[in-house]
Amino acid sequence: MAASIDAKGVFTICPTPFDDALRVDTDSIRTLVDFLLETGVTGLAILGFLGELHKLSNDERRLVLETFVKHTDGRVPVWVGVRAHGIAGAIEQAREAQELGASAVFAAPLDNASDALLFDYYKAVAEAVKIPVVIHDFPDSFGTEIRPEVVARLGREGGVHMIKMEEPPVGQKISRIRELVPDADMAIFGGLGGVYFLEELQRGAVGTMTGFAFPEILVAIYERYASGDHAGAAAIFDRYCPLIRYEFQPKIGLALRKYVYQRRGAIKSHALRAPAMRIDPVTAAELEATVARVGLSLGATSRQPVQG
Repeated sequence: MAASIDAKGVFTICPTPFDDALRVDTDSIRTLVDFLLETGVTGLAILGFLGELHKLSNDERRLVLETFVKHTDGRVPVWVGVRAHGIAGAIEQAREAQELGASAVFAAPLDNASDALLFDYYKAVAEAVKIPVVIHDFPDSFGTEIRPEVVARLGREGGVHMIKMEEPPVGQKISRIRELVPDADMAIFGGLGGVYFLEELQRGAVGTMTGFAFPEILVAIYERYASGDHAGAAAIFDRYCPLIRYEFQPKIGLALRKYVYQRRGAIKSHALRAPAMRIDPVTAAELEATVARVGLSLGATSRQPVQG
């Protein structure tokens, strides 16, 4: 089930489950996959920044990749994160992902790279594999800005036709990319926890590629918007925005997400590897109150009805 320029919808960024001893929990990977597919997501994105890729050994990365792909079994596409210090390392990771059944890779930029180096880097990775390469544009985490002009050139000349765009202010950058390159050459996905999902769609994004422990909400927003019911999409977004905002807090967002997934029965433990900020009892109570305030339940382990 290969990804392509036609890809759209909600690709959820998956956490990497660990057990309480901080070992990769393959059983929880399987239950997480089944849980997420029930929520109606278009695809799964694994081994991203919030998948704790940078905290895994090479053998663990391969185990996580193999387990996700095998258990998903072609039901939806699985996109795999790539992050390396050089072009050769990125190509190695991308080829491994392709070999193990990934439908696409989303590649972080090289550190402090120039425009010319960024173009050469993404073009080289795209030429090295047969599956699509997605630009992962997240300068707050990676420290490298990918200018709209570079994105447009990659779409026209570099064989790279999708971007996960996470550089605020997102609206202006999406609009600039749309001015420079047509939809046919560059599909734009949003991110940032869904905090700007409605505005991303309004500016021309084809979906989102982000983590959120109630992905059925993002699915409902996208489906309403894609059907032409823009007011309905806005109503859903407005209703659940307090929870979307609360979960996507810097430094502690992953801890919140894993806590919710554990409470919803998707994973066994909300353990994180260091370095990480962990959830405390006061924060857990705040999170639970926010979930209740928008009309959801942490006790319901299946897809919940979305209102708007």
